[in-house]
Amino acid sequence: MYGNVALVYGSIGEYAKAISLFEKSLEIRQKVLPSNDPYLATSHNNLGMMYYRKGEYANALSSYEKAQEIYKKTLPSNHPEFALSYNNIASAYNSLGNYSSALLFHKKALDIRQKVLPPTHPDFTVSYINIASVYEAMGDYSQALSFHEKAREIYEKVLSTNHPMLATSYNNIASIYHKIGEYSRALSYYGKAHEIITKIYPSNHSSLATSYNNIASVYHSISEYSKALLTQKKAHEILEKAFPINYPLLATSYNNMAIFYNAMDDYSNALLSHKKALEIGQKNLPSNHPDLSTSYNNIGSVYFDIGEYQKVLPFFERALNILKQSVPANHPHLQSVQETIIFLKQKL
Repeated sequence: MYGNVALVYGSIGEYAKAISLFEKSLEIRQKVLPSNDPYLATSHNNLGMMYYRKGEYANALSSYEKAQEIYKKTLPSNHPEFALSYNNIASAYNSLGNYSSALLFHKKALDIRQKVLPPTHPDFTVSYINIASVYEAMGDYSQALSFHEKAREIYEKVLSTNHPMLATSYNNIASIYHKIGEYSRALSYYGKAHEIITKIYPSNHSSLATSYNNIASVYHSISEYSKALLTQKKAHEILEKAFPINYPLLATSYNNMAIFYNAMDDYSNALLSHKKALEIGQKNLPSNHPDLSTSYNNIGSVYFDIGEYQKVLPFFERALNILKQSVPANHPHLQSVQETIIFLKQKL
């Protein structure tokens, strides 16, 4: 009973309540079940999932590892459940900035799938995309592109030409081309994805907004700022029609518009948009969530660009306080913010 209610709380973003109920469910199960019962692994996984969504990645990792210890005692080494468990652990490591460990566990998941599944099984695409994402985070874009292409090849063999996962695959490939500066290829693949999305979704669907976001980001990269802003506004109009005013995707859209305004030297609108994104984040996220750190960092960066250094420091200090609670001390984002604060204090 506790578990079912916890899942409902988790689905509406009430992660603290979900965690509390999952802990009660786990406590009851630990009293009546053997220590290696699979239901206990399920409880640990559920806790890990909620900690992860709450941005408490170290706690998520601990819970996922407890689930895996039970699987090691009860399941054969090539059981598909291990692949899921390895993926969970890898995702937590990835969010903690420990990319080498994330890659190791995603490859363990892939090894299991290679032993038990046919070569075009859709589950392979999960592993390929996960591995590609870690390589992307590490800046190894050639490897990231290679694994995204492997996923695309499977999708094109087993899915219809207008399947949404094929659009996702095209978007993934476009994202890598974007990052390595091959903007025409990025626009081409984003265009392929957009074509599928417009065929399968209604005009107010969030996926269409995301597609406009992607295209806008490439326009920004080639300094077509007016096109970028116009395309982003199309995305924003869809989101405003489809969701409540405090929906998280609107925060992302505000941040994107702020970036384009900033590039056009329209700093007042850039600040306004970043602050709207922060307001949404403050209403939807726990006070120490890493996304709030990003918002504080964004606002501080605009003040930095216009030389208002005294206004910059409080925002970067808030960002730093959150990062200290949510990521390890050697995380690159934390180190970057610390370096900026040192520079600002010297400047002031």
